[in-house]
Amino acid sequence: MLRVLIAKVGFDGHDRGPKIVARILRDAGMEVIYAGLRQSPDMIASVAVQEDVDVVGLSMHNGAHLTLAPQVVAALRTQGSDAAVVLGGIVPQRDIADLERLGVAAVIGPGASPDGVVEAVETAARGGRGRDGVAVQSLRQRSRR
Repeated sequence: MLRVLIAKVGFDGHDRGPKIVARILRDAGMEVIYAGLRQSPDMIASVAVQEDVDVVGLSMHNGAHLTLAPQVVAALRTQGSDAAVVLGGIVPQRDIADLERLGVAAVIGPGASPDGVVEAVETAARGGRGRDGVAVQSLRQRSRR
Protein backbone atom coordinates (compact mmCIF):
# COMPACT_ATOMS: atom_id res chain seq x y z
CA MET A 1 0.00 0.00 0.00
CA LEU A 2 1.35 3.41 -0.97
CA ARG A 3 1.79 5.93 1.82
CA VAL A 4 1.24 9.54 0.79
CA LEU A 5 1.76 12.75 2.77
CA ILE A 6 -0.40 15.69 1.65
CA ALA A 7 0.72 19.14 2.82
CA LYS A 8 0.44 22.85 2.18
CA VAL A 9 3.80 24.59 2.22
CA GLY A 10 4.12 28.29 2.98
CA PHE A 11 1.37 30.72 3.86
CA ASP A 12 -1.21 29.62 1.28
CA GLY A 13 -4.41 28.96 3.23
CA HIS A 14 -6.49 27.25 0.53
CA ASP A 15 -7.13 23.68 1.63
CA ARG A 16 -10.14 22.45 -0.32
CA GLY A 17 -8.03 20.94 -3.14
CA PRO A 18 -5.64 18.95 -0.95
CA LYS A 19 -8.54 17.59 1.10
CA ILE A 20 -10.26 16.41 -2.08
CA VAL A 21 -7.02 14.84 -3.33
CA ALA A 22 -6.54 13.12 0.04
CA ARG A 23 -10.00 11.59 -0.26
CA ILE A 24 -9.38 10.51 -3.87
CA LEU A 25 -6.14 8.79 -2.88
CA ARG A 26 -7.68 7.18 0.20
CA ASP A 27 -10.57 5.85 -1.88
CA ALA A 28 -7.99 4.40 -4.30
CA GLY A 29 -6.53 2.34 -1.46
CA MET A 30 -3.59 4.52 -0.45
CA GLU A 31 -2.74 5.43 3.12
CA VAL A 32 -2.91 9.23 3.37
CA ILE A 33 -1.42 11.45 6.04
CA TYR A 34 -2.68 15.04 5.94
CA ALA A 35 -0.16 17.49 7.43
CA GLY A 36 -2.39 20.52 7.05
CA LEU A 37 -1.75 24.18 6.32
CA ARG A 38 1.26 26.47 6.66
CA GLN A 39 3.99 23.84 6.85
CA SER A 40 7.66 24.63 6.33
CA PRO A 41 9.79 22.48 4.00
CA ASP A 42 11.66 21.07 7.02
CA MET A 43 8.41 20.24 8.84
CA ILE A 44 7.09 18.41 5.77
CA ALA A 45 10.34 16.47 5.41
CA SER A 46 10.33 15.56 9.08
CA VAL A 47 6.79 14.15 8.89
CA ALA A 48 7.64 12.34 5.64
CA VAL A 49 10.58 10.61 7.31
CA GLN A 50 8.63 9.79 10.49
CA GLU A 51 5.74 8.34 8.49
CA ASP A 52 8.00 6.61 5.92
CA VAL A 53 5.95 7.87 2.97
CA ASP A 54 6.44 6.96 -0.68
CA VAL A 55 5.10 10.24 -2.06
CA VAL A 56 4.76 13.80 -0.77
CA GLY A 57 1.90 15.71 -2.35
CA LEU A 58 2.18 19.48 -2.18
CA SER A 59 -0.61 21.90 -2.96
CA MET A 60 0.27 25.44 -4.00
CA HIS A 61 -1.81 28.27 -5.34
CA ASN A 62 0.41 31.15 -4.30
CA GLY A 63 2.86 31.29 -7.21
CA ALA A 64 5.83 30.22 -5.09
CA HIS A 65 6.14 26.76 -6.65
CA LEU A 66 9.60 27.41 -8.16
CA THR A 67 10.92 28.39 -4.73
CA LEU A 68 9.04 26.22 -2.23
CA ALA A 69 8.77 22.89 -4.07
CA PRO A 70 12.56 22.60 -4.57
CA GLN A 71 13.05 23.51 -0.90
CA VAL A 72 10.80 20.59 0.08
CA VAL A 73 12.73 18.25 -2.25
CA ALA A 74 16.03 19.43 -0.73
CA ALA A 75 14.72 19.04 2.84
CA LEU A 76 13.52 15.52 2.08
CA ARG A 77 16.90 14.48 0.67
CA THR A 78 18.77 16.14 3.55
CA GLN A 79 16.65 14.23 6.06
CA GLY A 80 17.18 10.93 4.22
CA SER A 81 13.88 10.51 2.38
CA ASP A 82 13.71 9.46 -1.25
CA ALA A 83 9.95 10.11 -1.45
CA ALA A 84 8.72 11.41 -4.79
CA VAL A 85 7.24 14.92 -4.77
CA VAL A 86 4.00 15.59 -6.62
CA LEU A 87 2.83 19.17 -6.94
CA GLY A 88 -0.78 20.20 -7.42
CA GLY A 89 -2.15 23.64 -8.05
CA ILE A 90 -1.79 26.54 -10.40
CA VAL A 91 1.48 26.01 -12.26
CA PRO A 92 2.19 27.60 -15.64
CA GLN A 93 3.14 25.08 -18.33
CA ARG A 94 6.45 26.92 -18.87
CA ASP A 95 7.52 26.11 -15.28
CA ILE A 96 7.00 22.34 -15.44
CA ALA A 97 10.38 21.53 -17.02
CA ASP A 98 12.15 23.63 -14.38
CA LEU A 99 10.26 21.85 -11.62
CA GLU A 100 11.23 18.47 -13.07
CA ARG A 101 14.87 19.55 -13.21
CA LEU A 102 14.57 20.65 -9.56
CA GLY A 103 13.28 17.24 -8.46
CA VAL A 104 9.49 17.39 -8.70
CA ALA A 105 8.16 14.10 -10.12
CA ALA A 106 4.73 15.29 -11.27
CA VAL A 107 2.58 18.36 -11.66
CA ILE A 108 -1.20 18.02 -11.48
CA GLY A 109 -3.20 21.01 -12.65
CA PRO A 110 -6.74 22.17 -11.96
CA GLY A 111 -9.44 19.99 -13.45
CA ALA A 112 -7.42 16.78 -13.30
CA SER A 113 -9.65 13.73 -13.12
CA PRO A 114 -9.57 11.49 -10.05
CA ASP A 115 -8.06 8.74 -12.22
CA GLY A 116 -5.40 11.19 -13.43
CA VAL A 117 -4.51 12.11 -9.85
CA VAL A 118 -4.19 8.45 -8.82
CA GLU A 119 -2.14 7.64 -11.91
CA ALA A 120 0.23 10.56 -11.31
CA VAL A 121 0.86 9.53 -7.71
CA GLU A 122 1.32 5.85 -8.55
CA THR A 123 3.64 6.71 -11.43
CA ALA A 124 5.70 9.07 -9.27
CA ALA A 125 6.03 6.35 -6.63
CA ARG A 126 7.34 3.96 -9.29
CA GLY A 127 10.09 6.34 -10.28
CA GLY A 128 8.62 8.94 -12.59
CA ARG A 129 7.82 7.09 -15.80
CA GLY A 130 4.40 5.84 -16.77
CA ARG A 131 3.53 2.43 -18.17
CA ASP A 132 3.98 3.86 -21.66
CA GLY A 133 7.36 5.43 -20.82
CA VAL A 134 5.96 8.98 -20.92
CA ALA A 135 7.26 11.37 -18.29
CA VAL A 136 4.77 12.06 -15.51
CA GLN A 137 4.52 15.76 -16.36
CA SER A 138 2.57 14.93 -19.50
CA LEU A 139 -0.25 13.63 -17.29
CA ARG A 140 -1.21 17.24 -16.62
CA GLN A 141 -2.06 17.71 -20.28
CA ARG A 142 -3.83 14.34 -20.60
CA SER A 143 -5.96 14.93 -17.52
CA ARG A 144 -7.47 18.08 -19.05
CA ARG A 145 -9.02 16.24 -21.97
